[in-house]
Amino acid sequence: MPQSPVSMAVALFFVINVLGNIPLYLSLLGRYSIQKQRLILLREFGFALVILLLFNYFGSGIFNVLGINEHILGMAGGILLLLISIPMIFPKEDKEKGPQHEPMIVPLATPVIAGPGSITAVMLYSSRVENPLLMTGIICGAMVISCAIALLSSFFKYGLGEKGLVAFERLGGMIVALIAVQMFATGAIELVKTSFFL
Repeated sequence: MPQSPVSMAVALFFVINVLGNIPLYLSLLGRYSIQKQRLILLREFGFALVILLLFNYFGSGIFNVLGINEHILGMAGGILLLLISIPMIFPKEDKEKGPQHEPMIVPLATPVIAGPGSITAVMLYSSRVENPLLMTGIICGAMVISCAIALLSSFFKYGLGEKGLVAFERLGGMIVALIAVQMFATGAIELVKTSFFL
């Protein structure tokens, strides 16, 4: 059964993993004032949105040139998302220290926000959605919600606490893992159908 635009937006939201990345946002931006933090986050989410939209409109063309079809992309995307979900479910205790300079595109816009998982998901979904404007709306919807949560990251940290954030990250990891298995299974089934039942 094909996914609805709402389910695609929800899946993309969990792949972006904004709740799980709140501690990372705070560690990278903790030295700045709240107003400065929000300006940086708005800028970085803007850059990330542009990156995802570029892959939405031009990613499929690149893969067509390379001869990679939707089914292979689905299988590869499923494996990649599964690998991304594992550290979300089983996070490492030691966190890498962030750079001392103000983040500019790297590492916040990419790979934290527009990372391999979200880029793969966007390219896969855009190959399934015939209307690119509809896919643009899906991306914008997921990004707006993620950005709003990121802007309130300090409140979420104090409201949910460290354990609450870890619980949300693990829940998101489980959902991403389920999405990954579904993407891989669907891609494998469709590849078998097109390869052996033509």
